[in-house]
Amino acid sequence: MKKQLASSLAVVFTALGAWSCDQSDPAPKGDFVSGVFVMNEGNFLQNNGAISFFPRENNTANADIFAAVNGKALNGGVQDYTASGEQGIILVDNSSAGQDKVQFVNRYTFKDEGVIGAPDIENPREVVIAGRKAYVSCWGTNADYKYSTGYIAVIDINTKKVTKKIDIAKGPENLVLSNGKLFVGTTTFTNGNILTVINTNTDEIAQSIPMEGVVTPIGIDANGKLWINAGIKAVRLNPESLTSEATLAIGTDATKVPGSFTMSSDLKTVFFVLTQYDANFNPSGKTYKFGITDSQVDLSKPFIGRYFTGLTIDPSQGLLYAAVTPSQAQSGYAIRYRVDGNLVDSVKVGIAPTGFFFQ
Repeated sequence: MKKQLASSLAVVFTALGAWSCDQSDPAPKGDFVSGVFVMNEGNFLQNNGAISFFPRENNTANADIFAAVNGKALNGGVQDYTASGEQGIILVDNSSAGQDKVQFVNRYTFKDEGVIGAPDIENPREVVIAGRKAYVSCWGTNADYKYSTGYIAVIDINTKKVTKKIDIAKGPENLVLSNGKLFVGTTTFTNGNILTVINTNTDEIAQSIPMEGVVTPIGIDANGKLWINAGIKAVRLNPESLTSEATLAIGTDATKVPGSFTMSSDLKTVFFVLTQYDANFNPSGKTYKFGITDSQVDLSKPFIGRYFTGLTIDPSQGLLYAAVTPSQAQSGYAIRYRVDGNLVDSVKVGIAPTGFFFQ
């Protein structure tokens, strides 16, 4: 009897499994279902930023997929790109006042799905998505070059409208989302030393935490802790109690600026570029790393002995993608490294690459 019951149940579950498979969502269709998206700022005065794309197994890229699909350029510098569901969101910063925008696209076909422009979006910097809301850090009009008008624009993705602006002056930029909290960093060297915490349930500022130097939230590590770059220090913060648990010095030379932080796919290692500038403001530097349980950042031996304009880890393959900008007048490169620092290959992309998005 038990065997007969087990056999009957097996038939039922097999039938239900087959029905479930038949009823599952169809696989997404388009030319950009899986691969690497590269954000290229372009030349700011020429407004020629673009998003490049290539499948992971390729080493050639389409330099400007938005123009290729829609027959028109983005008309600005690409600051950021992210996607959720079928919605992709591009941040476009134009050198002319009033021409900045959030550009919506279908993430799989990259077809134009509308825009939000000024005055709702002004000098956009970074975007994260929480459910059906997008949060965009904006410098505001910045007419006085004092970063006194910044805000976080809250966007209803369904209606493609800004529903609220949360005022945050001093150049709000880097964003990290975790458990109903949005952590916001600022980019100015003067009075920009505040980590702002926003409650994403109420879209109100929950707390402002003074820190040292420019504040850059990095990400949540394998232990659920928030890492922040503050000046020439890396700080580990408990994201629930908002208390500091550890501080690691990144050298002692304040003229060398840490940036382009990214975390390994297992969330146990932090990679970054340490940059210095010559008298003509030309950047140079090297790339380093530290572990989330380290007691200090070792700068005696670089992980990779060169400067990059952006770093990101591909979570599916674990490869480190590094952006190279030879100049503001020629194509840049996406260089792929294994996590042991060994070079894999390079891919020619658009002008002034700064970041990557993977799907």
